[in-house]
Amino acid sequence: MHRKRCVIYAKDIQRMTDRSERYSQDLLQKIRGYFNKKSHQFVTVKEFSEFSGIPIEDIEHYL
Repeated sequence: MHRKRCVIYAKDIQRMTDRSERYSQDLLQKIRGYFNKKSHQFVTVKEFSEFSGIPIEDIEHYL
């Protein structure tokens, strides 16, 4: 049984976009601001997909 993660981390974004880890961290902060989340709250795959426009199926390929 393969479990899928529901949250996304900077390292995942780094692998998908081939950008730096710092860029990925900044992007997560922008997403938290967009969804009115606090800095300690996680960003879900669904939220990242909605913000970036990347389909969830493509994101799950990298997780």
